[in-house]
Amino acid sequence: MLKIGLTGGIGSGKSEVARRLSAKGAMVIDADRIAREVVEPGTPGLARVVATFGEEVLRADGSLNREKLGSFVFADSEKLAALNAIVHPLVGERVAELQRAAADDTILVYDVPLLVENNLAPMYDVVIVVDAPDDLRIRRLSEHRGMPEADAKARIAAQATREERLAAADIVIPNDGPLEELDGRVDEVWRELLARAARG
Repeated sequence: MLKIGLTGGIGSGKSEVARRLSAKGAMVIDADRIAREVVEPGTPGLARVVATFGEEVLRADGSLNREKLGSFVFADSEKLAALNAIVHPLVGERVAELQRAAADDTILVYDVPLLVENNLAPMYDVVIVVDAPDDLRIRRLSEHRGMPEADAKARIAAQATREERLAAADIVIPNDGPLEELDGRVDEVWRELLARAARG
């Protein structure tokens, strides 16, 4: 089993790379998706979030208002740490379950936005960083997600710097051009991962 840590700052295109690796046969474990699952209505995770941050982080239907919660935590490192202390252990438990269920020859790709921030690189055989310049990431966030520029800059500032991320990389996938270029880069990386897996 080859364990890949896939990361990249918000707006870098990491999800595009994860989709392409999944299509090639990798088992992708999406930490963000699992982080949403562990705070769905009725979960102990959501109950703990509400106990910590108050009822105002809920929508009328009882689901988590992620935007409201985000506006609280991204501006306050102590609140962000409190949220992470609730969510990260729950995500870790679910990831371990999925990993135990995977076949021995699986190429497991962990899509982990905060891999560098949480010093998780040693957990993986290979760390892949999807890289794009900050100004391009800000433009993508405003154009594709409708995020105000100030919010995009705040999200980027709350994450590791580009330099810190690149320093942790075994493989860098530049994503500053059209998607066709990204296809070619992912093809190359997949061949390298297959070769590494074959070497054991």
